[in-house]
Amino acid sequence: MSDPVRLLYIDDDPGLARLVSRTLAARGCTVEHAADGETGLARIAAERFDVVALDHHMPRETGLDVLPRIRALADAPPVIYVTGSEDSRVAVAALKAGAVDYVWKDLQGHFRELLAEAVATAVLQDRTRREKERAEAEVREARDRAELLLREVNHRVANSLALVAALVRMQANTVTDASARAALEETQTRITAIAGIHRRLYTSDDVRIVAVDAYLATLVEDLDGAMNATGQRHRIVLDAAPIEVATDKAVSLGVIVTELVTNAYKYAYPEGVTGEIRITARRDGETLRLTVADDGVGWQGAGTPRGTGLGSRIVRAMASNLRAQIDYGRAERGTAASIDIAL
Repeated sequence: MSDPVRLLYIDDDPGLARLVSRTLAARGCTVEHAADGETGLARIAAERFDVVALDHHMPRETGLDVLPRIRALADAPPVIYVTGSEDSRVAVAALKAGAVDYVWKDLQGHFRELLAEAVATAVLQDRTRREKERAEAEVREARDRAELLLREVNHRVANSLALVAALVRMQANTVTDASARAALEETQTRITAIAGIHRRLYTSDDVRIVAVDAYLATLVEDLDGAMNATGQRHRIVLDAAPIEVATDKAVSLGVIVTELVTNAYKYAYPEGVTGEIRITARRDGETLRLTVADDGVGWQGAGTPRGTGLGSRIVRAMASNLRAQIDYGRAERGTAASIDIAL
């Protein structure tokens, strides 16, 4: 044992305690003696010991009575059980109660050398465990600091994006050209969708993932408010399962939903007709299936899209980021755009 080791030897035999102290002193170990369990418990609670050697037979109690009380102490040292009983059940009971090792006390006194070896092993294992726990605690603290900083970054990004969206809205209100105003309003909606991701990350316990149902609920609320501000009054219905996706996927997912819902608001229903837009997110094995559907005039993804076509290009680009494709299935009526995303 290279570093000094403090051992508390709990035994009602002071002569044997002196012999143990002499043997272990040669190994660089300082041995202190407690004559009974109560005294030993008080010493352990008040002082720092590297290891405890606990005898089995003591007045009024056995080591098996004392051992659980030692293990219950905060930051308890490892305990080596010393027994003169040849009944193997005693050793088994001690190990089950939390002893790290046991030594059989023979009449010839060889057990003192065995105890010294057991002490060295127990101290090494305990110090290794403590160093590992300390290293793990430092890693957790570093991770928590990094996540706190990242949440703060996301908070500031969300605020900045909200400011940009507000500036775009103000600019749109000053534009008289209808197509230019519509383009600015679409830009504001896209910025708001991405800001929503950063707001969700700021309040999330784990910045690596986003809960799809909670995020889409926030996104739908923002989209509904933005679309209603333009005078359109369609109803958005969300049916999303509690599924978690990686943050980068959530960003692309949010942009896709924003574009599909915006397109449905603008083109699915004739002017003056109010309709429904449905968003569903379901898990199928290791795949998230997202669908945006309406009951409007219908479009199967073929031919020239209405408007500038920018929304369709953005959807395809985001789908490509997810290594997926948008599928415009044949709905009985209206449009149903779906995408399967690997989780």
